[in-house]
Amino acid sequence: MVVSRDARGSSWPSEVELGAVRKKVAEMSGREARDVRVVACPYRICPLGAHIDHQGGVVTAMTINYGVLLGFVPSDDAEVLLQSRQFQGVVRFSTRDLQCPIQNPEKISWESYARGALYALQSEGYDLKKGIVGFICGVEGLDSSGLSSSAAVGIAYLLALENANNISKTPLDNINLDRLIENKYLGLENGILDPSAILLSQYGYLTFMDCKTVTPSYIYFSELKKGQQTTGQVTFKILLAFSGLQHNLPKKRGYNTRVSECKEAARALLSASGHGDLEPLLCNVDPSSFEAHKGKLEGNLAKRAEHYFSETKRVAKGRDAWGNGNLVYLGQLISASGRSSIDKYECGSKEMIQLYEILLKAPGVFGARFSGAGFRGCCLAIVDDSLAEEAAAFVREEYEKVQPHLVSQIPPDKRVLICEPGDSARVIMPTYT
Repeated sequence: MVVSRDARGSSWPSEVELGAVRKKVAEMSGREARDVRVVACPYRICPLGAHIDHQGGVVTAMTINYGVLLGFVPSDDAEVLLQSRQFQGVVRFSTRDLQCPIQNPEKISWESYARGALYALQSEGYDLKKGIVGFICGVEGLDSSGLSSSAAVGIAYLLALENANNISKTPLDNINLDRLIENKYLGLENGILDPSAILLSQYGYLTFMDCKTVTPSYIYFSELKKGQQTTGQVTFKILLAFSGLQHNLPKKRGYNTRVSECKEAARALLSASGHGDLEPLLCNVDPSSFEAHKGKLEGNLAKRAEHYFSETKRVAKGRDAWGNGNLVYLGQLISASGRSSIDKYECGSKEMIQLYEILLKAPGVFGARFSGAGFRGCCLAIVDDSLAEEAAAFVREEYEKVQPHLVSQIPPDKRVLICEPGDSARVIMPTYT
């Protein structure tokens, strides 16, 4: 099969997908379909660097060829008018309305991300004159799946509002704006992994993001250490296997509890090493200080710190493995990351662990781990290109044996997806011929 790609290399979104979104916005706005702009925000995976972004660690990221599309046209005034393919109802508000953080996470709904984007821009001092008429859609069955769909939605609204108001922002600017949405408006204490992946990824590369300095770097697949690049094609696919478990992460406070435990561990280690004046983040703890004082940590604090420092080592080793095209060793590191997430970070559930262990047994799989926070959603695997279909069939069959009820709730064509790398978020402007 020949897959069409745009000039950036990604096969997503297709012209059919773009056409459907443009048609819907044209119906809503009374404009011509050819005038509709489309924000394409891909979903992301994190092969290595699990749960260390909020501690200033170095994480890896890659987007895939699925994601969120937001078709829009600028309003004639300040009104925002939105519809969604996934959710019922029409959202209306004005960019003149002052947005305030949500105090009760139970009140978070699909419109919260649009209001959160406005809140973030207002917090930076922007007085937006124009709203948008927009239609947003993700991939059916992939919402709350551990692929950062919420970050993709928030970024989509940021890019659309900025575009409609002729506001120019760099990717790093928008990473910080998305943090305002997630941390301040929604109350989720996550780091910058998700927006960094969505805004900075490049097709064919693995992004390494230093979350302490907010500095990205890129390694091309099979790039040799001496700087020479091989000419062989990428010989892997990305397998996404869905558990059927879903929930809204800001409503699940177990995530925030683990972040707090990491900070407590950092505070204890910094105090023990004579650096109690530093911000209590594990990235500020020297590895040698951790080794010298880790015996002073107990229970959950010891486990969280052990995960952070072992995961940091795996990221460093993974950089070389990816750069040298060593998928076998990279896969081993990814699987070890998954095991540490279970044993040391203590996320996941019986169902997610079952899915992770089934993936490890699938033919052609180099390595697997949870995707996203690990409490629900899906697991990812890096799989040999030639065995991807066989591996997907194996996972479908084996997971249905242990969780038939959950599997019955997943659309058959979304139970296991075979994906390829994607590109970064962008606004696709109309092209007139």
